[in-house]
Amino acid sequence: MLVRCTVYQKGRKLCDIPPDEIHEYLDEPGCFVWVALADAEPQILDKMQEQFGLHPLAVEDARQGHQRPKLEEYGDSLFVVMHMIELDGEDVRQGELHVFVGPNYVLSVRIGARQTLQEVRARSEREPELLRNGAGYVLYALMDAVVDRYFPVLHALEAQLETVEERLFERATGSPWEVLKALYGIKRKLALLKHAVSPLPEIIGRLFGGRVPHLTSGMQEHFRDVYDHALRLNQSIDSLSDTVITATSVNLSMISLAENETMKRLAAYGALVAVPTMIAGIYGMNFQHMPELATRWGYPLTLAVMAVIDGYLFYRLRKAKWL
Repeated sequence: MLVRCTVYQKGRKLCDIPPDEIHEYLDEPGCFVWVALADAEPQILDKMQEQFGLHPLAVEDARQGHQRPKLEEYGDSLFVVMHMIELDGEDVRQGELHVFVGPNYVLSVRIGARQTLQEVRARSEREPELLRNGAGYVLYALMDAVVDRYFPVLHALEAQLETVEERLFERATGSPWEVLKALYGIKRKLALLKHAVSPLPEIIGRLFGGRVPHLTSGMQEHFRDVYDHALRLNQSIDSLSDTVITATSVNLSMISLAENETMKRLAAYGALVAVPTMIAGIYGMNFQHMPELATRWGYPLTLAVMAVIDGYLFYRLRKAKWL
């Protein structure tokens, strides 16, 4: 659907217009049109392509969705894809933001994202001196907003990991397999965040270093700031991923230790049962001439021997902490 279609001139809002009138303002000096779409239908994208002269390949990517983060240049226009990661309770959701940028227009298309970008427009309108830079500044503001929204997600995952780490050495919190399941869930969310963030330094670096596109000239220091944020995110995600791997290894080691303790206890109880079983088995053989068979006190004596041997084994096993 169409969220907003606004004309700006020399850094200030001129008016909101219907999409059919976009072409009337594209040739006005100092003007650019900023259109925001959310989960746009194909016919709306076709109309935008006709109004702005968008490249067919870029429009096809926006129509299909499920694109990796990237930056593509088509003549004097840019096409940027970023992933929008949002918190949904303790889980995370992934959406996409496709941005078409030309000398006199900005078209942003949100796909599958709940959070809007209205605050980006409000921020831009509060900074007319920067908005005078035109479409290049709007691209910076959109990218900066998307990158800044990754930090709350990362902090939430850090808090989840701290909670799981506290459960690692507390037996009363449930099965270690539940801890392992929680760690795997955090690892999956981190992989989703990493997939969104890892391409950004390379993408943003093309907007302020080396051959800078004409659209972003004069905005290099702003894109450099976004670049620093993206680098910090990447480093934090890698560090958190290493912590998850370490916690998983510790949890698996604890599971192995618990299983070893169980096997030791079973072996100890098996030894206690084996001695009486062996003695009873011997005297259960059907032979006529066996020691003590005709003795009056043979039966209680045999039981006493079993008890003494088992008592001694129990003492040694308890001392060795097998029981």
